[in-house]
Amino acid sequence: MLSLDPKELAQPKLHQYLLGAIGPRPIAFASTIDEQGRSNLAPYSFFNVFSSNPPILIFSPARRGRDNTTKHTLENALINRECVINIVNYAMVEQMSLASTEYPEGVSEFEKTGLTPIASEVVKPCRVKEAPVQFECKINDVVALGNQGGAGNLVICEVVRIHVSEDILDDDGRISPIKIDQVARMGGHYYTRANQGLFQLPQPTTQVGIGFDQLPSDIRTSKVLTGSELAQLAGVESLPNETEVNEYKLTELADLFVELEGKASELEQQLHVQAKQLITEKKITEAWMTLLAFNN
Repeated sequence: MLSLDPKELAQPKLHQYLLGAIGPRPIAFASTIDEQGRSNLAPYSFFNVFSSNPPILIFSPARRGRDNTTKHTLENALINRECVINIVNYAMVEQMSLASTEYPEGVSEFEKTGLTPIASEVVKPCRVKEAPVQFECKINDVVALGNQGGAGNLVICEVVRIHVSEDILDDDGRISPIKIDQVARMGGHYYTRANQGLFQLPQPTTQVGIGFDQLPSDIRTSKVLTGSELAQLAGVESLPNETEVNEYKLTELADLFVELEGKASELEQQLHVQAKQLITEKKITEAWMTLLAFNN
């Protein structure tokens, strides 16, 4: 067995040992606002519940390891002393992942992820409508654990209002571990779905996705594609160009266009169905070309 001194390990290596060993970690999907009242939404897996009387949740936005900068969530927490911690289920995990993209200050992750902001009752930051449980919180304290890259900042939150979807309750009124369908972080790209097990979800640590607000309206309002699937489309940095779409249309979609010539609505439906399958296979570029071929 390896015996290691944390002080002798490079920070990325120490980070990997800690996160690889300590899991699954629940996810705090934290909503905050800045001085101008602009919303920020970001996930943190350094998170848990620490008291029920008073009800205390703590999450930790760490300083970035690569350049020692702080995150917008931490800056907002220090300014406004309020947040909403939204619980993430499997249906919204792709949108949650998209929110971890480092969009510029002032850009709303609600708009980029397609998640729905709804007004809180006690605090100013919005709740995430799609989240099965939402905790409105006052921030009692922020404890800095260091001033170097990787150092955590404990945001100590007192719950002042709880919102629970009735869809996740059992007959006795308790939250069902099966119905809530939570996800949690493991090491690397791994997550775990509480009622099913491990899956992988690459993190957009450097790539800045175009976001839901840049999806063509006919795709964003698709009756076939789910929010999770749209999030995967919205995670690309750029769209295929017209030449690429035309070539794909002629080689891969020609038979479908011939078969459904003059039946525009049926053609669009089938293209969305085909794109859905491609997204399931993680062929995101091909899915985009399939969707864009309709109006190309």
